[in-house]
Amino acid sequence: MMHTKTDSDVTSLDPSSPRSPKRPVYYVQSPSRDSHDGDKCSSMQATPACNSPMESPSHHSYGHHSRASSASRVSGNYNSSWGRKGNRKRNDKGWPESKVIEEEGGYDEFYHGSKGLSRRAQIFVAIIGFVLIFSVFCLIIWGASRPYKPQLSVKSLTVHNFYFGEGSDMTGVPTKMLTANCSMRITVHNPATFFGIHVSSKSVNLMYSEIIVATGELKKYYQQRKSHRTVSVNLQGSKVPLYGAGASLASLVDNGKIPITLVFEVKSKGSVVGKLVSSKHRQHVSCSVTIDFHNKQPIKLKENACTYV
Repeated sequence: MMHTKTDSDVTSLDPSSPRSPKRPVYYVQSPSRDSHDGDKCSSMQATPACNSPMESPSHHSYGHHSRASSASRVSGNYNSSWGRKGNRKRNDKGWPESKVIEEEGGYDEFYHGSKGLSRRAQIFVAIIGFVLIFSVFCLIIWGASRPYKPQLSVKSLTVHNFYFGEGSDMTGVPTKMLTANCSMRITVHNPATFFGIHVSSKSVNLMYSEIIVATGELKKYYQQRKSHRTVSVNLQGSKVPLYGAGASLASLVDNGKIPITLVFEVKSKGSVVGKLVSSKHRQHVSCSVTIDFHNKQPIKLKENACTYV
């Protein structure tokens, strides 16, 4: 049965009419070489399921609004940030690179700061370790140098002049006076195998009854390791007042023999490790000697005549 088409039907069937529903558009897209195998929407015919909501007939008004807003939003962002720059650098995964927000006082500064503190701590520990090791080394060297004590031996005493007479002291008090001129020979042996020594003695005294009648000095000198050396010391005394000891000395002069004592202290210093480690020794020497006026030869001292402390 034939029906006459009304104006409303003609209008609804007219594609240009705004009331006619928009029909879905089907199209075929050729597969691209760079497309992924699992992307079915790009390699197969488009269907309403694959179309975006903008092209769905059931969401015509929403799709039109979304398309307009998306177009404006994408065009604005794209033109401002991507469109002007053209080709943008991409990373290994194909994502475009973007700027990273940098915060003040980031982790790098904290990391470097902690690393610097750690480095300073390591340097401090290394210095302390070096000082301890060097101190132990110096202590061992010092302990090894202690047994190397210089060996002293007084060989002889020669009396050149010996005068006894009357006189007065600086205040004018009359007393017995003594003038003596002697020389002493002493041998020093340095047994150290790895360092030399400096030897000296500031006062070498010739005493009679606890009175110093002549004095001298052993000048400082350097003696090499494992060596012997004989040095001579001059002893002089001029018009030494004897006071109460003068009476006893007068009786001894008549006999020709006068007992005297030779007293002195020898100092030795060995530089083991420069000025940091040194070996120091002091030896007190005391020798009993009898002077004979009739014998002008050097008086040789026996081994038991002297004490070395």
